[in-house]
Amino acid sequence: MLSFSSLTLRFGASGCRSGRRTVATVVSGNKTSQLVRQRLKKEVEKMRTQFPGFRPGLVVLQVGDRDDSNLYISMKLKAAAEIGINANHIRLPRTATEDEVMQSIVSVNENPSVHGLIVQLPLDSVHRMDTERVTNAVSPHKDVDGLTSINAGKLSRGDLADCYIPCTPNGCMELISQTGVSVAGKHAVVIGRSKIVGAPMHDLLLWNHATVTNCHSKTQDLPQQVRLHLNKTPSQVGRADILVVGAGKAEMVRGEWVKEGAVVIDCGINHIPDETKANGKRVVGDVHYPSANQRAGFITPVPGGVGPMTVAMLMENTVQSAWRFLKRNQAGRWNISYTKLTPQNLQPSNATISQSCRPKAISRLVREVGLFSEEAEPYGGFRAKVSPAVLQRLREQPDGKYVVVTGITPGPEGEGRTTTTLGLAQALGAHLNINCLACIPQHTHIYCSGTRGLAVGGGYSQVFPIEEVCLQLSGESQAVRAASELVVQAVQSRLLAEAAQSQQTLFERLVPLKNGQRIFSQSQINRLKKVGIEKSDPATLTAEDILQFVDLDIDPQINLESLSKAVSSELIAILALSRGPQDMEDRLARMVVTTSRRGTAITTDQLDISRVLSVLLRQAAKPNLMQTLEGSPVLLHNSVMSDMAHSCSSVLADQIALKLVGPQGIVVTDAGGSADIGLEKFLNIKCRRAGLQPDVVVMVATVAGLRMHGGGAKSPASLENGCRHLRKQVENVRAFGLPVVVAVNVFSRDTAAELELVCSQAMLAGAADAMPCSHWAEGGAGALALGQAVQRAAETPHQLNFLYDLEAPIVEKIRTLAQKLYGAEDVQLQPEAQQKVALFTELGLASLPVCMVKTPLSLSHDPERKGVPSGFILPIRDIEASLGAGYLSPLVATPTATLHAPPGNACLYDNDL
Repeated sequence: MLSFSSLTLRFGASGCRSGRRTVATVVSGNKTSQLVRQRLKKEVEKMRTQFPGFRPGLVVLQVGDRDDSNLYISMKLKAAAEIGINANHIRLPRTATEDEVMQSIVSVNENPSVHGLIVQLPLDSVHRMDTERVTNAVSPHKDVDGLTSINAGKLSRGDLADCYIPCTPNGCMELISQTGVSVAGKHAVVIGRSKIVGAPMHDLLLWNHATVTNCHSKTQDLPQQVRLHLNKTPSQVGRADILVVGAGKAEMVRGEWVKEGAVVIDCGINHIPDETKANGKRVVGDVHYPSANQRAGFITPVPGGVGPMTVAMLMENTVQSAWRFLKRNQAGRWNISYTKLTPQNLQPSNATISQSCRPKAISRLVREVGLFSEEAEPYGGFRAKVSPAVLQRLREQPDGKYVVVTGITPGPEGEGRTTTTLGLAQALGAHLNINCLACIPQHTHIYCSGTRGLAVGGGYSQVFPIEEVCLQLSGESQAVRAASELVVQAVQSRLLAEAAQSQQTLFERLVPLKNGQRIFSQSQINRLKKVGIEKSDPATLTAEDILQFVDLDIDPQINLESLSKAVSSELIAILALSRGPQDMEDRLARMVVTTSRRGTAITTDQLDISRVLSVLLRQAAKPNLMQTLEGSPVLLHNSVMSDMAHSCSSVLADQIALKLVGPQGIVVTDAGGSADIGLEKFLNIKCRRAGLQPDVVVMVATVAGLRMHGGGAKSPASLENGCRHLRKQVENVRAFGLPVVVAVNVFSRDTAAELELVCSQAMLAGAADAMPCSHWAEGGAGALALGQAVQRAAETPHQLNFLYDLEAPIVEKIRTLAQKLYGAEDVQLQPEAQQKVALFTELGLASLPVCMVKTPLSLSHDPERKGVPSGFILPIRDIEASLGAGYLSPLVATPTATLHAPPGNACLYDNDL
């Protein structure tokens, strides 16, 4: 049924005399396009109501600055703004190369906020351009011009519902529909065979069930052919009722060619001389309008006919593309595929399991999690470095839920904290269909060869390929080692230079002549300001100024081997806590690496090496993207041992993950240690500095670990006694104000009664939920109940409470942690530690957080004291300052412990090609 507006458009200009049509009905593209725009505007409003914050996006890519192209683009941008489409214009200069154009197209293709991409033709470049290659580079999903070979091929096959129809032919069909003439069963002639109009118009009419003849510039006796096809007798092929002209020749089709009563669609835009016009010319179509108007039943004017419809249908395709995007992505869901595991009852080794699975190509995983190709640098086929630039692109995107995994104080076999992190991520992603990204510390090959496991999960909850993740993933260890060696060499070199050279010679070496001029670096200007010299021209320095500038007076008693270890540890901590390249460079500049004879701190900035350190570490500062056995994404980044510093995943990795998963997603991150030290540092240092807010804490425990804390005997009483340790660690988490879910990592030797006892004790201690988990043996399916419990707990109201105020005295911070988390009666500072407290307070460093350095094998300072020690005094033998990392490290005095034999072969023996 035709609308009233359609009837007006069809018959508003017609006239009849004695039953004979005297003039064709004018089919106005202006009016029809306005109707289309109004409809699209309502669609966009509906879209934004259903999906708050969403808006269709369109990009017009132009090369050069042609006036005609600028006019067309301004029309498109105006129409988009009227409808509510977010349209952007990218203009490349005429000097742009084809590769630069292709890079721009790839960037737009990967941008999920853009749903339509138009490459404005012609490409006005001083370089030769392959237009076909450029247009085919546009993603078929965003080809709202309908010009790619894929969309053209689908149209030629009749797959109209699965392609984008070129805008001009689509507009022509809309105008034909406004006449009320049914295309089905009619005969049509299309003059012209261009890829933009003629060829797709032929296909469109054909698949709308018309009988179509296509004429073009090589058709012999074209006027005769047109007359033959438009005036055939019923005994021949039949009568043609529709004429679409896109020949590009002014007023080529004359009125006598047109069958009386035919529908004439004129796609041409030409300029012919006209002295009556101010510019000396006027716009006409390919049809001679005055004569054709006397014979046609319906005709489109030029201008005001097909032209406005082309823009309208471009907007139609863009809105259609946005709807398709929403359907594909399910309103923020990743379009990700997962691998279905088939676990074996007699489980093979970790290496055998890893090598039996086939990982996804990293380029595919990058697309699945919403990264652009320019934001991920592949290292081989299954791993990639992720650029911090993604945070800037997604800065307006709300964060997902933040789940942190910790554990009880581990036994010799470990508790499976990393395995649980990965199993939970698989359960949430592959089984509960939630955007989920796991973040775990990246361990060196030394830690991947221990008795506890591979440090990257195990069984059917591991990162793989196992050989790539364990054996020097992407060169981070080498980068840290190189940076550490550079610091040592810089200190050693400066020591020798100060001892062997005069101040003037050293000054000339530090500020060498370049093109006949000496220029200070920024670090050197900072050094001058620090010693009170407000000068920036080396030539203006006096002899006294030079002495103050060059004389660091490094203490020659420095232990270079100890320096190397300390620098390596702090470099890793800086990488873990940095929020981006600039933050890393600032932290490196603050890093104290040695002292002068007078005890004054000397930083990398004073040695003028902070910037080169940032260059050495630029790749190490980027998280590594890999996958689990089930295809869930994992970010690996940074680690040090938990008894030395915080050993959780990096701030940068977690921040990137929280943006990528989106507001409905979940990030599962590893705290890097038990609740008393790993989680405490995670919250009091990492989260405080980065502004991160966890939603749930998962506490991992094992029956064997709790039995060890209960005395070690294989009896119910020993396990029940060991659960006191679990209750203490749950209380430690609750002290931070966060909900805790206990995951009991199941071993085949565990009984149902033992598992039930542990879960019930966890609930009595205040856990939100507790359940046994078999993710090691079953993958994500074994952590399904844990995933559901985490979802529920994440919705409970909570507020993170830090255990101490940063402005509290240093000793008070240490005492708070010792009493509240470890169960100590008090702390005792040895003389050296007392001196450091006084020194750091005087230097204004008392407001830094504290990073306790103590054994991870006990709540106390004595690794032999298991369970829940009490009544002890925590001895502090020294305090170190890590100004680059931004914390003070109290060193807990630990009694010499007897080394225990490992329970079995180290996992380094369980590997093969």
